Amino acid sequence: MAQLVAAFGSSHSIMLVSQREDWQHEFRVIDTKNVHYFDKLGNKTDYEALLAVAPAGTESTVTPAKMSERYDAAQAAMDQLSERIRNAHLDVLLIVGDDQTELFRTTNNPAIAIYFGDTIRNTAREPASTSDSWVKSARMWRHEPEEDREYPVKSDMAQWLIRQLCDRDFDITAMDGLERGQFEGHAFQFIHRRLLGELTLPVIPVILNTFDPPNQPTPRRCVALGAALRELIAAWPQDLRVGVIASGGLSHFVVDEALDQQVLNAIRHKDSAAMAALDPKLLQAGSSEIRNWLVVGEMARDLDLEWTEYVPGYRSPALTGTGLAFAAWKTLA
Repeated sequence: MAQLVAAFGSSHSIMLVSQREDWQHEFRVIDTKNVHYFDKLGNKTDYEALLAVAPAGTESTVTPAKMSERYDAAQAAMDQLSERIRNAHLDVLLIVGDDQTELFRTTNNPAIAIYFGDTIRNTAREPASTSDSWVKSARMWRHEPEEDREYPVKSDMAQWLIRQLCDRDFDITAMDGLERGQFEGHAFQFIHRRLLGELTLPVIPVILNTFDPPNQPTPRRCVALGAALRELIAAWPQDLRVGVIASGGLSHFVVDEALDQQVLNAIRHKDSAAMAALDPKLLQAGSSEIRNWLVVGEMARDLDLEWTEYVPGYRSPALTGTGLAFAAWKTLA
């Protein structure tokens, strides 16, 4: 029988594929132009309003030296997480991530999808140009250095999960391949490129619409999905070591350390009710990716959260940025 032996979580912010100098200089420039800001009560706002209510002295949180310290901490956390994934000796890894108009569009945007093609494609980087912005360079890092790559998918298990979830009254969009020109979204590119690297590990992409209204799954639905996936993995007849990783989060584009710790504590204490009761109003813009962690937190109830690293990724005096989080549950032998 299959067994869920390991679980992980990782932010996938563009901060994590950027260079040190981008952290120190570039983010505060683009953050003034971001149109996706919500305050800590979940109300729409803008950069100037956030700056106006920021506590005194916030400039000291985003000095080049402070930004450099956070950069190093995030890089070290990703290196450790990558090593933990390798040491789990998995046969398959479920990746729970979101799609932001990459494979889908708002003209047709499923709440939950599972990919079951034999492979999933990531494309090669576009040729670099001297006129490229640092944003484009960072995004291109998620692509393959030289040529397209097809990553293996545990197709038979993915297809079975789709059918079993539908039998449990989950409406799952099933994907058996990509159209010409399509490639896996950023949530999945990041796991392959930064955390798995050259490790050849079959995956099952589980795709949530966390970002785009009006059909994002509720926290309650995310917890229910996690519970169903946990039970179904145990019912899979093949003897497999299964892992799962949440890709994305935590709070952004305004860092909310209190919300992030609330989520991590609920996951740590296996408090399904607290996870399900999170106010969806708080899970908007980038913070919507917390939904991915709710699915994985519930899937991993039989494991203990062993290691977390949290880097409050402030990048402007308005306290914009990303709550960068990394986690690993204790792996079963």
